[in-house]
Amino acid sequence: MRNYNFNPGPAALPLEVLEEAQRQFIAYGGGGMSIMEMSHRSPAVERMVEETGQLFKKLLGLPDAYRVLFMGGGASMQFGLIPMNFLKEGQTAHYILSGSFSDKAYSEARAVGNAVAAASSKDSKWRVLPDTASLLLGSNAAYVHMTTNNTIEGSQFKHIPDTNGVPLIGDMTSDIMSRKMDFSKFAMFYAGAQKNIGPAGVTVAAVHENLLADCSERIPTIMKYSTYADNDSLYNTPPVHSLYMTKLVLEWTERQGGIAAMEQSSEEKAALLYGVIDASDGFYQGIIGQPYRSNMNVTWRMRDEALEKQLIAAAEERGIVGLAGHRSVGGLRASIYNAVPLEACEALADLMIEFQRVRG
Repeated sequence: MRNYNFNPGPAALPLEVLEEAQRQFIAYGGGGMSIMEMSHRSPAVERMVEETGQLFKKLLGLPDAYRVLFMGGGASMQFGLIPMNFLKEGQTAHYILSGSFSDKAYSEARAVGNAVAAASSKDSKWRVLPDTASLLLGSNAAYVHMTTNNTIEGSQFKHIPDTNGVPLIGDMTSDIMSRKMDFSKFAMFYAGAQKNIGPAGVTVAAVHENLLADCSERIPTIMKYSTYADNDSLYNTPPVHSLYMTKLVLEWTERQGGIAAMEQSSEEKAALLYGVIDASDGFYQGIIGQPYRSNMNVTWRMRDEALEKQLIAAAEERGIVGLAGHRSVGGLRASIYNAVPLEACEALADLMIEFQRVRG
């Protein structure tokens, strides 16, 4: 029996994807060897990478003006690469600070050049999202960076701000492929794969050709987005097997009905868990204000840490794993990414109700 996996990342993968990868593991596509052994210059791998990028664009409805790049290093590497590529001397990068990872991205930009906080909710300890209705951007603004969903805190932007022509860059690591969005508002967005689109090891970046043409030429070749675009993500050896797994997950997403189906499922799962929290008369205490709650990462606290540990232990006895909050904030968190089935959330909801009846 497989566990119900609520880990925040690496996160749950669809069972049928794992089974297909298992069938192909030793001899991929009848080629007599594992895809892990194949040259990234081989026709089979080149075709797989190309098809993965095409499927990514199809699912998101991206026009041809966007290039899809597959990279390594996780979203954290993008924190540094973005200002290195797009923050020029005399310009200022603007960051919307809404959680721990957006704060880390901001710190990396400040190490590269001039960066400011265009909006911030840090003073609230990230319990709300900052007001982005009227961002003050100078004429020398290089770009605006935002994190669309905060994995650690459990908050999510429901509306994308207007940046008045300044390129908008989005870290969508923990909610990409989970909801419909107007991606045309973004000059670039990126995501670590290990939440909704594959295993750890792959980072996908979608960059509009207008922004891509503006990459710095004064940084090492391997750090330029233009290098990945010019070489179809194959400038150096990519994490081939992780990319193959990403392709399988994207194919699975398409079979489920695409992003529309993922969004409906996410809303149903989130409503179930938040419903238990809100009906508990304070036994479970939601951390994020209701208008800002994430449909990907449900976070809550209990009256003391000992009780939280008891709930985690009770869950693990039932094969429900990954509920501990991030080490920096504690508490509890259920990450309900696309591959987490509704039955897993139903099992967790039933446990929480029973736990409150016995311990409340």
